Amino acid sequence: MDWDHYDPTVTYDEFLTTEGTPRQALSGVADFLGTLDANELLRRQEAAEAAMAAMGITFTVYDENSNIDRTWPFDVVPRVIPAAEWRQVRRGLEQRLAALNHFIDDIYGDGKILADKVVPRELIEGSPNFRAECVGAEPAFGVWAHICGSDLVRDADGTMYVLEDNLRVPSGVSYMLENRLVTKRVFPELFRNLDIQPVDDYPSRLFDLLASLSAHPDDTVTAAVLTPGVYNSAYFEHAFLAQQMGVELVEGPDLFVEDDTLFMRTIHGPAKVDVLYRRVDDLFIDPDVFVPESVLGVRGLMRAWRAGNVAIANAPGAGVADDKVVYTYVPDMIRYYLGEEPLVPNVPTFRCDEPAELSHVLANLGDLVVKPANESGGYGVFVGPASTVAEQEEVAAKIKEDPRNWIGQPTLALSTAPTLCDGRLEPRHIDLRPFILTGNDSYVTHGGLTRVALREGSLVVNSSQGGGSKDTWILEEDA
Repeated sequence: MDWDHYDPTVTYDEFLTTEGTPRQALSGVADFLGTLDANELLRRQEAAEAAMAAMGITFTVYDENSNIDRTWPFDVVPRVIPAAEWRQVRRGLEQRLAALNHFIDDIYGDGKILADKVVPRELIEGSPNFRAECVGAEPAFGVWAHICGSDLVRDADGTMYVLEDNLRVPSGVSYMLENRLVTKRVFPELFRNLDIQPVDDYPSRLFDLLASLSAHPDDTVTAAVLTPGVYNSAYFEHAFLAQQMGVELVEGPDLFVEDDTLFMRTIHGPAKVDVLYRRVDDLFIDPDVFVPESVLGVRGLMRAWRAGNVAIANAPGAGVADDKVVYTYVPDMIRYYLGEEPLVPNVPTFRCDEPAELSHVLANLGDLVVKPANESGGYGVFVGPASTVAEQEEVAAKIKEDPRNWIGQPTLALSTAPTLCDGRLEPRHIDLRPFILTGNDSYVTHGGLTRVALREGSLVVNSSQGGGSKDTWILEEDA
C-alpha cells in the first residue's frame, strides 16, 4: 500500500507517528500491509463484506415508516492496541465497575454516599432510571451491573478516556466476535505470525457469570435470554448470544411466574428458569410493577427476583448509574468506595445543573459537544463545531428548560486509524467499546468493538448514524 498521501498529523494516529513511521508495536502489521497493493487490499475488503452478508450479520436502522435491516458495516484494516497499554486500561475498567456496583448497591441500600453528600441526593432521586421498587433488594455478590460496555476514546495527546458507561442493556459484543471471525478469514497470515489475544471465550465467560448468579450455582442452571423480539435493532445479537451459550432465546409470552418462581413454556411442559439475561428495558420487564401495557415482560418477574428465586442480569435499577450526569461523579465514587485514584480518567465534563457550569456551556456551545443525560445510540447529541447559529439557539432553549438533563464536554480530537476508503487508506476517527463482566470476579474483553466514523472529518461512529466497525487487536509487542 502507498502511504505517501496518508496524513497522521490531524490528531493522534494509532498506526503511524507524526513522522509517518509505524508505531513500535505495529511494525509487524505495517510490514504485512506494505506487501499488499491497493487491488489486493480491496479484494480482501470485498471478501469480508461478502462473508458478513453470507453469515447474515445485520443491524436494524429505524425509519419513520419502516425498519431496515442492513449488513453490518465493516472495515478490513484492524485497529491495534499494545498489550502493555491494554493491561492498564483493563485494570482501570475493573476498578470502575467495582465502584459503580458499590454505588448502585449503596443507593438502593443504606445510601451512605448520599448521606455523606459525595453525590447529591436530589440527583439520584430525580433520575428517570432510579427505581424505588428496587430499594432493599440484595442481588448476588452485591452486583447490579453484570454486563457493561464502557466507551473509550483517545484524545490528540494519546490519553485514553472513558466517555460513558452503558449499564442498562449494552449491545455490540456479538459484532466484536463476528468481526474477529471475518478478519481471521481474510488475514490468516497475520494470525499465524502475530500474538493477537483472543476474544472468542466471551460467550463461555458470559454463561459462567450467569450461572454463578443462580441461587443454586452448583446444580444444573437453566438460563435464558429475554428479547423484545425480531423488530429490535439488536435482535441479531440476542439470537447470536443465546445460540453461542446454548440457552433458550425467549420473549415475554414464553415465560410466566407461579409461586414467585419463573418458568419457561416448553414442548415438554414448564421449565424453571434460574437466571434471565434480559435485553428489555426496566420499564417493560414486569407490567405489574412498571408500564401496565407492556407485552414485552412477565407479570410477577420483579416479585420472583426480590424473592431470590431468579437472578436477572443486568439487575433492575442498574441503569441509575447509566446517566451522563452521574458519570461525572464516578471518579469520586472510586475514591469513596475503593480509596484509590482512577486509573482511566473521565472526559472533562460540565454539569448543566450547576449554575456556573451552565453559564459556561451556554456561552461556548459552538465549541462543545452537548449530550442529554439518558439517551443512547448517539441520539440527541449536539456537536458544536458542526452546528449553525439556529441549532445552537435551539439546543440552548432545551438546556435552559431542563438543565439537569444536559452535560457539556470539549470536542475531543478523537484518534484516527487507517481505514479503506475509495480504494486507499485514509485516517478516520475511532472509539472503542470493551465489555466488562462482573460477578464474584471480573473479566474484560481483550479489546472490544472499535467503531469508526466512515465519513471524512466526522466524529459520529454509531452504526445507526453512518458509522462502521473494525476488528480490535490486543497485540504483544515482543511477538
